[in-house]
Amino acid sequence: MNIAFYAPMKPPDDPVISGDRETARLILKALAAEGHRVEIASRLRTWQRTPDDARFAELESEAGVEVRRLLAAWAGTEAPDLWITYHLYHKAPDWIGPAVSAALAIPYVVIEGCRAAKHATGPWATGFAQADRALTAADAVAAMHAEDAEGLVSLLEPGRLFRLKPFIDAARFDAAAGRARAGEPPVLVAVAMMRTGDKEASYRLLAAALERLEGRDWRLLIAGDGARRDEILALFPSGRIDWRGAIAPEDIAGVYADGDLFVWPAINEAFGIALLEAQAAGLPVIAGASGGVPDIVRDGETGLLVAEGDEAAFAAAVARLLDDADTRRAYGKAAAAHVRADHDIAPARRAIGQILEAAVRTNASRRSVAAGAA
Repeated sequence: MNIAFYAPMKPPDDPVISGDRETARLILKALAAEGHRVEIASRLRTWQRTPDDARFAELESEAGVEVRRLLAAWAGTEAPDLWITYHLYHKAPDWIGPAVSAALAIPYVVIEGCRAAKHATGPWATGFAQADRALTAADAVAAMHAEDAEGLVSLLEPGRLFRLKPFIDAARFDAAAGRARAGEPPVLVAVAMMRTGDKEASYRLLAAALERLEGRDWRLLIAGDGARRDEILALFPSGRIDWRGAIAPEDIAGVYADGDLFVWPAINEAFGIALLEAQAAGLPVIAGASGGVPDIVRDGETGLLVAEGDEAAFAAAVARLLDDADTRRAYGKAAAAHVRADHDIAPARRAIGQILEAAVRTNASRRSVAAGAA
């Protein structure tokens, strides 16, 4: 199929590294591997950090321009057979996909649809309402973790709601997973951008937890950069950290290969691509049990999960695995096997294919019903 792809939160060719960008790229890779031809239809970012109804009005107008541009570009030429919007929610609504899909009479698919009913009223109500309109128009919506699926089930009937497990290309981490780990001293690894908000909050909790363990032998390897770099690095003892800066995705496996244990508090984390990458590289994980993290980290098997924001529990979990090299290695081996079995790109390719096939059927059925009613 010819597929139009749109990521209103961040286009897949954005220069700033993030888990969201990496997931978009992985979806494109999975589609291409199945023989689909994919075009990035628009790079209009509708995402807002803080709610602003005036800005949403501007974005709706800009989206209208994009709709007209696309329909004109595809008039009399080979138009797409299907539209995919990746990561649709109240902070990043989609005005373009539903309008173009309706005009071209093609299936409209949402991958990583998110819906938190608490935002139906309040400062995010405008974005929530538009996200709901797009989700309602979709022929298929894929939730990428249980919490999102729960939020969508009241809006979408079972025939339009699907689960797609978060995934990575696990083969990139085979060499790291096969590396023998000496663990003297154990090297803790954290991989995240250094920006305000939840990332900074996670770094602060990590620093506070490690301060409780200053009497133990460990080093911390950090990969990440951003506007809050100086403030975040200052939280950690300079003599015990190895800061690598921002690492390109093709080089990140080498970071995990140098570690023994992945540590990330995951404050308000959707699921975290780094948590999958670390496990694929054979690192056990200690993380906060937020959002979709319990969907991808098996507590007591591939790592340890603690209550989100619990500094003392996080420190205790780190201490437990610092003191038990055998369990670290066992968890790491199980982590690599877990990702390859459940979160690799190969099963994701099949799952996405099934979602697209269902969307085509649903679209045909809905249009048939609409035609009959007319």
